[in-house]
Amino acid sequence: MTATRVDAEVIRRLPKAVLHDHLDGGLRPATVVELAETVGHALPTTDPDELAAWYFEAANSGDLVRYIATFEHTLAVMQTREGLLRTAEEYVLDLAADGVVYGEVRYAPELNTNGGLSLAEVVETVQEGLAAGMAKAAAAGTPVRVGTLLCGMRMFDRVREAADLAVAFRDAGVVGFDIAGAEAGFPAADHLAAFEHLRRESVPFTIHAGEADGLSSIHQALQICGAQRLGHGVRITDDIVDGKLGRLAGWVRDRRIALEMCPTSNLQTGAATSIAEHPITALKDLGFRVTLNTDNRLVSGTTMTREMSLLVEEAGWTVEDLRTVTVNALKSAFIPFDERKALIEDVVLPGYAL
Repeated sequence: MTATRVDAEVIRRLPKAVLHDHLDGGLRPATVVELAETVGHALPTTDPDELAAWYFEAANSGDLVRYIATFEHTLAVMQTREGLLRTAEEYVLDLAADGVVYGEVRYAPELNTNGGLSLAEVVETVQEGLAAGMAKAAAAGTPVRVGTLLCGMRMFDRVREAADLAVAFRDAGVVGFDIAGAEAGFPAADHLAAFEHLRRESVPFTIHAGEADGLSSIHQALQICGAQRLGHGVRITDDIVDGKLGRLAGWVRDRRIALEMCPTSNLQTGAATSIAEHPITALKDLGFRVTLNTDNRLVSGTTMTREMSLLVEEAGWTVEDLRTVTVNALKSAFIPFDERKALIEDVVLPGYAL
């Protein structure tokens, strides 16, 4: 395989892996419109194309708080069994159509209980929808393995409940845990008891850190809470001066802690200034285990194909670079080693032998 830049159609066909993608940030615009009418929720517009544009415009404010506020409308249509089944199934089918062969979907069950579903019913329903999507994708010849990360919301008081759910459903499709929500002012260590519980139960977890907050949030996520991966982690560059790694940056690189990087999302929230200058490229070149992710496909108006294409077009990435981040993601996926190895050797590497 030669070092070459490839067009979007070739990229679309490449096998991909995504570790950081929120269920409630990836709905189809038409689905939001249809479900909103069913439940009587008012939207900014009922035209699917206009709604997609509204999301993208709102998300480009450079303000993480406003970015998160756009989820009001997707969450409003995910409070019923029907809404959860449909959005979960479509989530998988959309990944498969984009060439994703392994995905981890994350969401916070506590945000889906306004319609009367219990936390356990939310998880059971989402897993049912995901399973239906995987069955349809496999039948169509585009199989995709999807594992679930349950989230606790760091600014609320139900993180331990979410961790208990992750333990309870770890043999039913849930592969790990995360905390989400606004970073600044809501330190991960406030939920240390939940992370200690997960460690005791051998449930892996990642933590949103180093996006809207600095090195202290990364240190806390890794050294105090014990995260195995970092959600975003772009601010690790604050510990790198002229290519020289500080102790925390060295810890992250040398212990192969995966950085779940989301370029378009980071531009929208102000965590990065451009695709060309996004830290993912420099960190890749320094040997960090960077992974490429979408974060929220509807909100950011993106796909894995688009994220890869942007890096090729604006940051000079080659197909080897795309293969590297895909293999990185599978190496750090929260599924058993033999499954990761099989995906890398039997699916990804042959798929990149252009």
